[in-house]
Parts: sequence; C-alpha cells; structure tokens
Amino acid sequence: MDIKNKHIAITGSARGLGFAMAENLIQNGAVVSVIDIDEDAVQQAVERLKQHGKVSGYVANVADESSVEALFENMKKDHDVLDGIVNNAGILRDGLLIKSKDGKVSKMPLAQWQSVIDVNLTGVFLCGREAAHWMVESEHPGVIVNISSISRAGNIGQTNYSAAKAGVSAMTVAWAKELARFGIRVADVAPGFIETEMTASMKPEARERAENMVPLKRWGQPENIAGAVRFILENDYFSGRTVEVDAALRL
Repeated sequence: MDIKNKHIAITGSARGLGFAMAENLIQNGAVVSVIDIDEDAVQQAVERLKQHGKVSGYVANVADESSVEALFENMKKDHDVLDGIVNNAGILRDGLLIKSKDGKVSKMPLAQWQSVIDVNLTGVFLCGREAAHWMVESEHPGVIVNISSISRAGNIGQTNYSAAKAGVSAMTVAWAKELARFGIRVADVAPGFIETEMTASMKPEARERAENMVPLKRWGQPENIAGAVRFILENDYFSGRTVEVDAALRL
C-alpha cells in the first residue's frame, strides 16, 4: 500500500512509540488519527505533528467498549475510510506472581493482572474489531498492525504483560486468516527493549541487566519500531506474521 494520503489511526500515539509511528507516517504522506486517553497529550501531539501534514486527534479509553465504539463513530465523521490502524496502546504493571520476604508470602493482586489485560489485550481486540467492521462495511480493505513484544515468550516479573502480548500475537494470526477473504492484512511487531517514557521508569539495576542481555549492547529507538510498522503497511504480501525488532535478543 502506498501510504500517501492514506488514513492511518494509531492508538496510544500521543507520546512514545505511538508518537514516533505517527511522525514517521505523516512525514511519508499519510493522514494520521492520533488516539490516546490523555486529552491534553493528544492536543499537544496534534500541534507538534500538524507541521508535517494532515493529522486529527481523538480521546478514547481502548479498554472500554463504549468509548471505542464512540471513537470510531467520531472518526467516521471526519474520514470516509480507514486504510490502516496500529494497535499500540499499552501499559506496564510489572510484578512477580508470588513474592516471599521475611517469611511472608504475597500474591499479585487481581487488579494488577486485570488492568494490563484490559488495555493490552482487550483494547487490541476492541479496536481491531471496530477497524475490521469499518473496512468490511465500507468495502475498503486495509491493514491492521498490532504491537506485541518479545515478552510474549514469557518474561520474569511480567505474568500479565507476557500473557497479554502472547494473546496479541495469537489474535494477529487468527485475524489474518479470517479477514484475508475481505482483502484485509493483519500483522504485528514485537519490539525488544526500546527507549521510551514507559521503559525509562525501570529501576537502574533492572535496566542494566536488560542492556547486558541485548547482543548489540544497546536499546532500540522508537524510530526503529516506526520503520517496522511502515514496512507492514507498505508490503502488500505481508500478513499473519510477526516482525521482531529486538537486536537479536530472544527471551
């Protein structure tokens, strides 16, 4: 797909990886819808991006069905079609399943598990479902790009995040097979350790351990992931697979 003048929506794009994706796509001619839960951040992102091209902003909670449905109704008022969506919105709530200290054993709270599943898995499902519905109903096939993670293989301290990202990759394959008859392609990107606001919150000792695990001995930049997303959008024969951008790191 030639992305010039194509409408691409990106969730969680007011900052971090999502913003880098939006910037990359706009600079290459796409029309981008910035979607985030933070209204002020959305407005700021739109102001920064509009110097590069066409952009509009929307506020939504991807984990809430009614909010997602309202989001798509609002986008339909401003855009005739949806050529692509990047399901990027995600959160971290890391923690061990069980912790034992001084003879006291504690458990990961259900709320800590559920909050990550709601945003990182259910949010992808809801936005992917609405995007596919719009594409099929309008008879205008497009591309769905999901953002997974190398943690989908299972990473210590990330029971919730790993489970959600594994689910995202599994949904990607299922959707690619289901939606192919409509001409819709679906694929995902699994980033390794990338420099973002979210990863900046890691404890210094955890960050050092992570850096030592990467064969290239450095973390990736948001632009590396943005380039992978654009590859999927532009390559018309790529579907049902994962692009791993992790500098040879395998968890």
